[in-house]
Amino acid sequence: MRLLKPAYDSLSDEQLVHRMQLGDKRAFDQLYGRYAQALFYFFMRALWKDKEKAQDFVHDFFAKLIQQPQLFDINRSFKTWMYAVANNMCKNEYRKQGTRKEMYAAGGDAPLAVPDPAMNVLKVTQDAQFNEAFQSALKNMDDKHREVFTLRHIEGLSLKEIAEILQINGGTVKSRLFYATKHLATVLKEFERVLID
Repeated sequence: MRLLKPAYDSLSDEQLVHRMQLGDKRAFDQLYGRYAQALFYFFMRALWKDKEKAQDFVHDFFAKLIQQPQLFDINRSFKTWMYAVANNMCKNEYRKQGTRKEMYAAGGDAPLAVPDPAMNVLKVTQDAQFNEAFQSALKNMDDKHREVFTLRHIEGLSLKEIAEILQINGGTVKSRLFYATKHLATVLKEFERVLID
Protein backbone atom coordinates (compact mmCIF):
# COMPACT_ATOMS: atom_id res chain seq x y z
CA MET A 1 0.00 0.00 0.00
CA ARG A 2 1.35 3.39 -0.99
CA LEU A 3 1.46 6.11 1.68
CA LEU A 4 -0.11 9.45 0.85
CA LYS A 5 2.30 12.36 0.76
CA PRO A 6 1.30 15.35 2.88
CA ALA A 7 0.04 18.49 1.13
CA TYR A 8 3.02 20.62 2.12
CA ASP A 9 1.36 23.94 1.37
CA SER A 10 -1.37 23.16 3.92
CA LEU A 11 1.10 22.38 6.74
CA SER A 12 1.88 25.05 9.33
CA ASP A 13 5.41 26.45 9.60
CA GLU A 14 5.91 24.54 12.82
CA GLN A 15 4.76 21.26 11.23
CA LEU A 16 7.21 21.83 8.38
CA VAL A 17 10.11 22.35 10.77
CA HIS A 18 9.09 19.21 12.66
CA ARG A 19 9.18 17.30 9.37
CA MET A 20 12.61 18.82 8.68
CA GLN A 21 13.76 17.51 12.05
CA LEU A 22 12.69 14.09 10.80
CA GLY A 23 14.81 14.55 7.64
CA ASP A 24 12.13 15.67 5.16
CA LYS A 25 13.83 17.83 2.49
CA ARG A 26 10.54 18.83 0.80
CA ALA A 27 9.44 20.43 4.06
CA PHE A 28 12.53 22.64 3.95
CA ASP A 29 11.82 23.59 0.33
CA GLN A 30 8.28 24.64 1.30
CA LEU A 31 9.50 26.72 4.26
CA TYR A 32 12.18 28.35 2.11
CA GLY A 33 9.56 29.24 -0.49
CA ARG A 34 7.39 30.87 2.16
CA TYR A 35 10.03 33.04 3.81
CA ALA A 36 13.18 33.52 1.70
CA GLN A 37 11.92 36.65 -0.06
CA ALA A 38 10.49 38.27 3.10
CA LEU A 39 13.74 37.57 4.92
CA PHE A 40 15.76 39.01 2.02
CA TYR A 41 13.81 42.29 2.16
CA PHE A 42 14.18 42.38 5.94
CA PHE A 43 17.96 42.05 5.63
CA MET A 44 18.08 44.58 2.78
CA ARG A 45 16.43 47.21 4.97
CA ALA A 46 18.51 46.34 8.02
CA LEU A 47 21.88 46.03 6.25
CA TRP A 48 22.21 49.36 4.44
CA LYS A 49 20.51 48.05 1.24
CA ASP A 50 23.51 45.81 0.59
CA LYS A 51 21.98 43.23 -1.77
CA GLU A 52 24.92 40.83 -1.66
CA LYS A 53 25.09 40.89 2.13
CA ALA A 54 21.31 40.40 2.39
CA GLN A 55 21.52 37.36 0.10
CA ASP A 56 24.40 35.98 2.17
CA PHE A 57 22.40 36.42 5.37
CA VAL A 58 19.36 34.63 3.90
CA HIS A 59 21.65 31.78 2.86
CA ASP A 60 23.30 31.68 6.29
CA PHE A 61 19.95 31.60 8.07
CA PHE A 62 18.56 28.74 6.00
CA ALA A 63 21.87 26.86 6.00
CA LYS A 64 21.86 26.96 9.79
CA LEU A 65 18.22 25.84 9.84
CA ILE A 66 18.81 22.90 7.50
CA GLN A 67 21.95 21.83 9.39
CA GLN A 68 20.41 22.17 12.84
CA PRO A 69 16.59 22.17 12.60
CA GLN A 70 16.47 21.08 16.24
CA LEU A 71 17.48 24.65 17.20
CA PHE A 72 13.83 25.58 16.69
CA ASP A 73 11.32 24.67 19.39
CA ILE A 74 8.20 23.52 17.49
CA ASN A 75 6.01 24.76 20.37
CA ARG A 76 6.91 28.36 19.41
CA SER A 77 5.87 30.46 16.43
CA PHE A 78 8.35 29.89 13.60
CA LYS A 79 7.78 33.35 12.11
CA THR A 80 8.50 35.07 15.44
CA TRP A 81 11.57 32.91 16.01
CA MET A 82 12.84 33.57 12.47
CA TYR A 83 12.65 37.37 12.90
CA ALA A 84 14.31 37.13 16.32
CA VAL A 85 17.23 35.19 14.82
CA ALA A 86 17.41 37.59 11.84
CA ASN A 87 17.38 40.58 14.17
CA ASN A 88 20.25 39.10 16.21
CA MET A 89 22.21 38.41 13.02
CA CYS A 90 21.89 42.11 12.11
CA LYS A 91 22.94 43.23 15.60
CA ASN A 92 26.04 41.04 15.34
CA GLU A 93 26.81 42.61 11.97
CA TYR A 94 26.44 46.12 13.41
CA ARG A 95 28.92 45.24 16.14
CA LYS A 96 31.26 43.72 13.57
CA GLN A 97 31.13 46.82 11.39
CA GLY A 98 31.73 49.02 14.42
CA THR A 99 29.37 51.67 13.11
CA ARG A 100 25.91 52.03 11.66
CA LYS A 101 26.76 55.31 9.98
CA GLU A 102 27.79 53.76 6.66
CA MET A 103 26.22 55.31 3.61
CA TYR A 104 23.25 53.53 2.06
CA ALA A 105 24.06 52.05 -1.30
CA ALA A 106 22.22 54.54 -3.45
CA GLY A 107 21.22 51.96 -6.02
CA GLY A 108 23.81 53.14 -8.54
CA ASP A 109 23.78 49.77 -10.27
CA ALA A 110 20.01 49.80 -10.73
CA PRO A 111 18.76 50.38 -14.27
CA LEU A 112 17.36 53.82 -14.95
CA ALA A 113 13.58 53.89 -15.22
CA VAL A 114 12.11 55.49 -18.30
CA PRO A 115 9.49 57.96 -17.08
CA ASP A 116 5.90 57.56 -18.23
CA PRO A 117 4.79 60.82 -19.84
CA ALA A 118 1.36 60.39 -18.24
CA MET A 119 2.88 60.56 -14.75
CA ASN A 120 2.68 63.67 -12.65
CA VAL A 121 6.37 64.66 -12.57
CA LEU A 122 5.93 66.88 -9.51
CA LYS A 123 4.28 64.07 -7.54
CA VAL A 124 6.96 61.56 -8.55
CA THR A 125 9.67 64.01 -7.47
CA GLN A 126 7.93 64.71 -4.16
CA ASP A 127 7.47 60.97 -3.52
CA ALA A 128 11.16 60.34 -4.23
CA GLN A 129 12.20 63.18 -1.92
CA PHE A 130 9.91 61.91 0.83
CA ASN A 131 11.20 58.35 0.46
CA GLU A 132 14.81 59.54 0.64
CA ALA A 133 14.10 61.66 3.72
CA PHE A 134 12.16 58.80 5.34
CA GLN A 135 14.97 56.29 4.76
CA SER A 136 17.52 58.76 6.11
CA ALA A 137 15.42 59.51 9.22
CA LEU A 138 14.90 55.79 9.84
CA LYS A 139 18.61 55.06 9.39
CA ASN A 140 19.60 57.79 11.85
CA MET A 141 17.14 56.67 14.52
CA ASP A 142 18.65 54.68 17.40
CA ASP A 143 18.56 50.89 17.07
CA LYS A 144 15.89 50.08 19.64
CA HIS A 145 13.31 52.45 18.13
CA ARG A 146 14.16 51.62 14.51
CA GLU A 147 13.82 47.88 15.03
CA VAL A 148 10.38 48.23 16.66
CA PHE A 149 9.15 50.58 13.90
CA THR A 150 10.53 48.30 11.16
CA LEU A 151 9.07 45.12 12.62
CA ARG A 152 5.66 46.75 13.08
CA HIS A 153 5.19 48.95 10.02
CA ILE A 154 7.44 47.33 7.42
CA GLU A 155 7.37 43.64 8.39
CA GLY A 156 3.75 43.87 9.62
CA LEU A 157 4.25 41.94 12.86
CA SER A 158 1.89 42.26 15.82
CA LEU A 159 2.90 44.01 19.05
CA LYS A 160 2.90 40.62 20.80
CA GLU A 161 5.22 39.11 18.17
CA ILE A 162 7.58 42.09 18.43
CA ALA A 163 7.69 41.78 22.22
CA GLU A 164 8.58 38.10 21.89
CA ILE A 165 11.23 38.72 19.21
CA LEU A 166 12.96 41.49 21.16
CA GLN A 167 12.28 39.89 24.55
CA ILE A 168 10.70 43.03 26.00
CA ASN A 169 7.22 43.64 27.43
CA GLY A 170 4.30 44.95 25.41
CA GLY A 171 4.34 48.32 27.15
CA THR A 172 7.94 48.88 26.09
CA VAL A 173 7.06 47.97 22.50
CA LYS A 174 4.22 50.53 22.51
CA SER A 175 6.42 53.20 24.09
CA ARG A 176 9.23 52.70 21.56
CA LEU A 177 6.76 52.63 18.69
CA PHE A 178 5.15 55.87 19.88
CA TYR A 179 8.57 57.55 20.20
CA ALA A 180 9.69 56.32 16.76
CA THR A 181 6.48 57.51 15.09
CA LYS A 182 6.64 60.89 16.83
CA HIS A 183 10.30 61.28 15.87
CA LEU A 184 9.60 60.50 12.20
CA ALA A 185 6.61 62.86 12.17
CA THR A 186 8.82 65.66 13.50
CA VAL A 187 11.71 65.00 11.11
CA LEU A 188 9.38 64.68 8.12
CA LYS A 189 7.14 67.64 9.05
CA GLU A 190 8.07 69.52 5.87
CA PHE A 191 6.26 66.82 3.86
CA GLU A 192 3.01 67.17 5.82
CA ARG A 193 1.40 69.56 3.33
CA VAL A 194 2.42 67.37 0.39
CA LEU A 195 0.91 64.29 2.06
CA ILE A 196 -2.37 66.10 2.78
CA ASP A 197 -2.74 67.42 -0.81
